[in-house]
Amino acid sequence: MSDSIKIKKEGVILEVTLDRPKANAIDLHTSREMGEVFAEFRDDDNLRVAILTGAGEKFFCPGWDLKAAAGGDAVDGDYGVGGFGGLQELRGLHKPVIAAVNGICCGGGLEVALSTDIILASDTASFALPEINSGTVADAASIKLPKRIPYHIAMEMLLTGRWLDVEEAHRWGFVNHIYPQAELMKAAWEMAETLASGPPLVYAAIKEIIADAEGSKFQDAMNRVTQRQLKTVDVLYGSEDNLEGARAFAEKRDPVWKGR
Repeated sequence: MSDSIKIKKEGVILEVTLDRPKANAIDLHTSREMGEVFAEFRDDDNLRVAILTGAGEKFFCPGWDLKAAAGGDAVDGDYGVGGFGGLQELRGLHKPVIAAVNGICCGGGLEVALSTDIILASDTASFALPEINSGTVADAASIKLPKRIPYHIAMEMLLTGRWLDVEEAHRWGFVNHIYPQAELMKAAWEMAETLASGPPLVYAAIKEIIADAEGSKFQDAMNRVTQRQLKTVDVLYGSEDNLEGARAFAEKRDPVWKGR
């Protein structure tokens, strides 16, 4: 792994820090590296939760590295196994990922944050989709954002490139919690530890159900769940953890999740 990506593992938690001075922008090489990191996280049974953040206090990520593009990086080049930023198109990632947004989060950086499951932000964070000003389209955000926040707010962001401060982002619902800058990573780790103590097979089923239902009618999606046609659901319903949950409730004790 290059100096652009910093990795920290502690127990079942993985912390990934994007570190590309000055702004943590992502070029093709970094995107491919991020895809490798998150694919390894997906496939490692010893890891349960990931945190993604940016180095420094000013930038989380502004997205595509325009200087690299000017030097020959093609905007439609090979982003790697997970698509841009390693997360947007990574198949089978059924583990929780937390974004700890420590500063400016715009363009492809916002699209990567939207690919995580929980977004925590510092009180200095800000958000925008300025692609309109560069004559290009925020493709992933055009798909995701109108489903996450009110349509007209999403369209205003996409059509004007307007910046949102963290309070407004929280008000519209795509930031879960706001923390002082100095407390952000502590809060992210506390959230990760809370998730790490939970049932990993249930998390996996939740994420696959949501992904599967994205383009489905309600009853079709429900049928696939109840008929155990989704792999994670089938594994869950035949697992020790599924029995453990019921036993722990009956015995009035905390469950011990084994992930099997």
